[in-house]
Amino acid sequence: MPALSSSPSTVISAKLDEIFPGHGISPFDLIGDLAIGQRQMVEIARAYCLTHDPLHLIILDEPTSSLDSQTSDQLLAHMRRTAQSGLSTILISHMLGEILDNADRIVVMRDGTVVRAADASSFDRETLVLAMGNTHRDRGAGTARRSLRDRPTVIEAKPRKGGQISLLARKGEVIGLAGLAGHGQTRMLLRIFRAAAARQTGLRVTGRMALVAGDRQTNGIFPLWSITENIAVRSMRRMTRYSLISAKQEDALATQWRHRIGIRTPDMRDNILTLSGGNQQKALFARALASDAEIVLMDDPMRGVDIGTKLEVYDIIRKEAENGRTFFWYSTEFEELDNCDRVYVFRNDVITADLDHDDVTEERVIASSFAEGAA
Repeated sequence: MPALSSSPSTVISAKLDEIFPGHGISPFDLIGDLAIGQRQMVEIARAYCLTHDPLHLIILDEPTSSLDSQTSDQLLAHMRRTAQSGLSTILISHMLGEILDNADRIVVMRDGTVVRAADASSFDRETLVLAMGNTHRDRGAGTARRSLRDRPTVIEAKPRKGGQISLLARKGEVIGLAGLAGHGQTRMLLRIFRAAAARQTGLRVTGRMALVAGDRQTNGIFPLWSITENIAVRSMRRMTRYSLISAKQEDALATQWRHRIGIRTPDMRDNILTLSGGNQQKALFARALASDAEIVLMDDPMRGVDIGTKLEVYDIIRKEAENGRTFFWYSTEFEELDNCDRVYVFRNDVITADLDHDDVTEERVIASSFAEGAA
């Protein structure tokens, strides 16, 4: 392994090549110019670089939260290889499949307390969810499919070339966007979102919109504002009278969503940065759902959020969709696609597959992600 006695560019390039083959990152790139997934890869590679002292333990806290499935698999494979050579890893993850497939021992914590610790072989998905305290739910609950063919179209994005697949969304649909990270899913969400400000060729949008940003630090939170203000900002217009914002209405809205989505804080008037990353993400989600938006665009919004909250949010999405709200949901977690009515797979900014819910399998999504001729 390269040590830090080598030049920094050599060290980081070698480590990125070792962990993430084909990463496409130059050691001279500015971190601020990289996509969030690439920044995560650099941070992970830096942790694995040797110092003058031997490396005995790596702590990975939600390491795949911003990575697509292929890059996540590269990291987890590297983690297993280093374990065979004697390097121990503590893997903190809310993605249950990662834990079950890769851990030797599992420690389940709830509210800062260890509630169960045992060999991984003694767990399966059901017993792990039960240990985490979510005894009443399981993945896919409440996802009965609905017939929406007769609903009005609220979004239509035509392809750049003839013969390619158009993107359509009907009122009340939950549309999933899948494929390898960085292949146009976020760009499509932003293109739709910007249509509210300027008409775009080949894109028709009907309805008010809200966006749940994937990179909350850069594009999501207002870091100088309170939790309440961050949630209420999208609903400010209806809480304003004579150009004054009603603090009472702000507090009522924030309190409602604090309980509904489970934001953990002693005071909603505290600064947003006092929250953990997962709770900041909940606040962004609450901002969108509390608004009057008829279309909610979600850029991989549930990264780093615990499984219990995820299941509750999935329920909220389904109920809101049944009431006529349309959701566009980009996710790097395959299991989340089970909550979608239809899924579009992207490669090189082109839609390579339009799959109904019952046709969505991991094999089909992966195959479509590598479809030839998508350019």
